[in-house]
Amino acid sequence: MIMKRYLSVAAVTAGSLLFAVGVHAGDPVTVSSKIDTEGSVLGQLIIQRLEQGGIPTEDRLQLGATSIVRQALLNGEIDLYPEYTGNGAFFFDMTDSDVWHDAESAFETVRERDAENGLVWLAPAQANNTWAMSVRGDLAREHGLETLEDLAEYLDGGGEFKFAASAEFVESEQALPAFQQAYGFELSSDQLLVLSGGNTAATMRAAAQQTSGVNAAMTYGTDGGLSALDLVVLEDTLGVQPVYQPAPVVREEVLEAYPEIAELLEPLFQSLDLEILQELNAKVAVEGLDPRQVAEEYLAELQD
Repeated sequence: MIMKRYLSVAAVTAGSLLFAVGVHAGDPVTVSSKIDTEGSVLGQLIIQRLEQGGIPTEDRLQLGATSIVRQALLNGEIDLYPEYTGNGAFFFDMTDSDVWHDAESAFETVRERDAENGLVWLAPAQANNTWAMSVRGDLAREHGLETLEDLAEYLDGGGEFKFAASAEFVESEQALPAFQQAYGFELSSDQLLVLSGGNTAATMRAAAQQTSGVNAAMTYGTDGGLSALDLVVLEDTLGVQPVYQPAPVVREEVLEAYPEIAELLEPLFQSLDLEILQELNAKVAVEGLDPRQVAEEYLAELQD
């Protein structure tokens, strides 16, 4: 999930270049996002919330991969987009730092570092879209599995378990080996179904369909298919994985022109916990709804 790369990139319009020169109240705020499901949902939520608050916007959603959208923001070609706190490890060459394993520390670090770039990180969502281990809902309910500590105890008691994952997840020192070391369990080759590629759709499908006896899968925390397939994310209580909280990032001069942006977006993002983001993503990825409609319906619910 993190730092996904795509080949497509939108051209920079002359209007965007002119807007980058100076920002004035009344100018549209150019909102962008990465080219994935969650980016489209969060981007629509931002656009519609700003419009509700009387702030004109320009839609540049689904612009490209992390590197493309990030550079567009730094260049002033866009004004605001949702980013993940944990990506600060890559932005500032701090992948070995422990700050990314704590939500508050990760946010404060990326906020302080990006202030030097003229960027402001606003209040993040209370969700973590990082690598996760998830189990079938029936297994979780029957054995009370809510955390990875619960899983370790279940495995220690001889519980039946088979885990679908990519080769990268199984072999990367930051993924399964890190979970096993921290929580004191070890999966045998018979307990693993290693799938080619890193697509969580395939691992989740294997668990949902119990392919080769699979009852657990490598996922990302806010994958849209989780709720639809009745898969439960096991909480990483020891903070093994970096925290990837989505948060709006805006150019400082744009925020100065429209200071109400922070007030409009803070309650929205604070309402987005893990389960809600899973549900919103599922409506797009699984049910095939338009992200614009999904955002509109959610904002209406918040106002009720």
